[in-house]
Amino acid sequence: MSDTDGKKPLGLRSGGAGGARTGQVKQSFSHGRTKNVVVETKRKRVLVPKAGAGGKPGSDRPDATKTGGATDAEMERRLRALAAAKAREADDAKRREDEERQREEERARRRAEAEAKEREDREREEALRAKAEEDERQRQEAEAAAKRKATGAAAPAPAEDAAATARAPGPRPAGAPMTEPQRKAEREREERGKGVKTKTEGDRRRSGKLTLSEALGEGGRQRSLAAMKRKQERQRQKAMSGGQDREKVVREVQLPETIVVQELANRMAERVADVVKSLMQNGIMATQNQSIDADTAELIIEEFGHKVVRVSDSDVEQVIGTVEDKVGDLQSRPPVVTIMGHVDHGKTSLLDAIRNTRVVAGEAGGITQHIGAYQVATDGGQLLTFLDTPGHAAFTSMRARGAQVTDIVVLVVAADDAVMPQTVEAINHAKAAKVPMIVAINKIDKPAANPMKVRTDLLQHEVVVEAMSGEVQDVEVSALSGQGLPELLEAIALQAEILELKANPDRPAEGAVIEAQLDVGRGPVATVLVQKGTLKQGDIFVVGEQWGKVRALVNDKGERVKEAGPSVPVEVLGLNGTPEAGDVLNVVETEAQAREIAEYRQQAAKDKRAAAGAATTLDQLLAKAKADQNVSELPIVVKADVQGSAEAIVQAMEKIGNDEVRVRVLHSGVGAITESDIGLAEASGAPVIGFNVRANAPARNAAQQKGVEIRYYSVIYDLVDDVKKAASGLLSAEVREHFIGYAEIKEVFKVSGVGKVAGCLVTDGVARRSAGVRLLRDNVVIHEGTLKTLKRFKDEVKEVQSGQECGMAFENYDDIRPGDVIEIFEREEVVRTLA
Repeated sequence: MSDTDGKKPLGLRSGGAGGARTGQVKQSFSHGRTKNVVVETKRKRVLVPKAGAGGKPGSDRPDATKTGGATDAEMERRLRALAAAKAREADDAKRREDEERQREEERARRRAEAEAKEREDREREEALRAKAEEDERQRQEAEAAAKRKATGAAAPAPAEDAAATARAPGPRPAGAPMTEPQRKAEREREERGKGVKTKTEGDRRRSGKLTLSEALGEGGRQRSLAAMKRKQERQRQKAMSGGQDREKVVREVQLPETIVVQELANRMAERVADVVKSLMQNGIMATQNQSIDADTAELIIEEFGHKVVRVSDSDVEQVIGTVEDKVGDLQSRPPVVTIMGHVDHGKTSLLDAIRNTRVVAGEAGGITQHIGAYQVATDGGQLLTFLDTPGHAAFTSMRARGAQVTDIVVLVVAADDAVMPQTVEAINHAKAAKVPMIVAINKIDKPAANPMKVRTDLLQHEVVVEAMSGEVQDVEVSALSGQGLPELLEAIALQAEILELKANPDRPAEGAVIEAQLDVGRGPVATVLVQKGTLKQGDIFVVGEQWGKVRALVNDKGERVKEAGPSVPVEVLGLNGTPEAGDVLNVVETEAQAREIAEYRQQAAKDKRAAAGAATTLDQLLAKAKADQNVSELPIVVKADVQGSAEAIVQAMEKIGNDEVRVRVLHSGVGAITESDIGLAEASGAPVIGFNVRANAPARNAAQQKGVEIRYYSVIYDLVDDVKKAASGLLSAEVREHFIGYAEIKEVFKVSGVGKVAGCLVTDGVARRSAGVRLLRDNVVIHEGTLKTLKRFKDEVKEVQSGQECGMAFENYDDIRPGDVIEIFEREEVVRTLA
């Protein structure tokens, strides 16, 4: 639609002076909300927006001109994108063509290779066929020549005709030539006869197909690398052996009490199947996971040609083997001194005095609270190791377990109190341990002190001091004033010099546990006194039923050390459990060995506790004495309420016995039974006898744990009688029989509710209802039992005198006949006693 409002159309310019038009408006139309005008110019035809439609009249910039709602820049960008897309499409098409061409070339190459391979196979088969035909022809010629030579006949037909005749597939006229199918069938038949595989029609038809293995050049399944290595190894071994069988290796097989079949095969280096087969041949159906006994395993081992080495569970402890020290390796070591004595005789005060005067400066006397052992230096510079063992329980426990820890015993006796029961007990411990003793007479500074009375009282216990022309050293000391302490230390050093105590520090450590405890922060802690070798940090050890690895060593000063030599007490950290006092510590090589030994000891202790009758009883003492002819003494421990009763019991025990058995009193004392008594009894395998006394709670617990029997008596005669029975071996009383009468059966009656009743006449003695009876028939005993009833007329009576008639019925027996004789007797138990 044209614009006739008098204005110039938008986009037109006046040209020249006359203002002639340079363009002519052809048509106008609306495009959306914008009115556009088509203007024809001399150059081109363009579409411009009409004035008032948002355009700028008179603007001739190219980027302001719109065509179809898009700018020229946008059109150019789209054209460029289209050109790029067409270029990519052309590249993709070219690449696809190249790939298709490569695939075609690859298929052609593989097809050519397959055809070449097929051609080679065909040529090879033809060559084989030709060779077979030539061999057959030569064979037939040789046979024909041999036949002519043998028969001397006329010259045969030509060899070619004979071969052709042999190759004929079927009957044909004589002299007729072979056709091609006949020759082909003949060749196939000959190749089948020679084992040559021929291709069938199906094989030929499939030969033109291309398979994956043919395309990859693989001729079927290939052998693995492991198979090739095994083959080469067999060939190498065969070449090395020279074709001869290898000589069987004879092994030493360690055989425990029971062993699993698979483990037995492994130890013999034999196949498990062969071992199971051998067991089945011997009538034993066992799988590889079942256990067999040592005897059966020994037969199997001998059958396979190996040697048997019998071992037991206890052999695990052989790794601890005792090392024999050379004389040149021994070095002097400090002596180990244990101070013993009565609790009221100043033993603790004497120890405090020694620590305050002779211990290393700065200790302040508190060492024994931590470790229970310490070292003191004398004026001469010699070291002395003291064990602070309150009482004697620890000492007895160590002796009971065979740990000879103590070298010297210092017996402390108060000068104003003389020898007391605990002093006597200490003397007995020292004698049992066979260690030298030094008597320290304490409290010498008191006005009531009487040292000579102490020396004379010791004579009663076979302790003769030097002042009384004996061998035991005695020193008068005072813990309060310090009098005699240097002399006491000098006496100990002198005794140690006499003993010549030496040990080898350059060997695996061995020691004894003095005490053990469970610390809250550090776990199980054991105070160990090293006896041999050197204990180092990091060593693996086994102690009793426990094992561990040394995590830390703490000396008597509370300081950490790296190692501890002989006679040096240390605290050991790193155990897996708390050991018992007196257990022996041994260093082993590996953790596995330590664990195995500890498990074996735990199992052995468990079996011992579970075994019935494990306690030391009086009856078992006699059985033990009879089993071992060398044992002629029965030891006992006696505790009484007063000294007089104890002396009386000891004197009575000394009178019991004869040439075969006698009673030995290990220790007698006054007061309640204590843990020290239980330890002494357990060490010597003796029972504890309490006369009008009882054991305290710790002693009862110790007795229950260690299996020690405690017997209580209130009458001395019962005590003596029981000991006599144990000494004489009268575990059961002797039974004696006394015949009191005979009766003869005259008639047999049947009584309802009773059974058979014998009408008897008492011929001798008396018949009693409570006595035992025997039925004799022809003087042969056919029954022994008791009477069910004994009647005189209709009354039940207790006895019938000789010459009287009575009725008798046997208990659970009715086979009685007239003429049988009844023997009546009584049993009497007679107890044998020592004279």
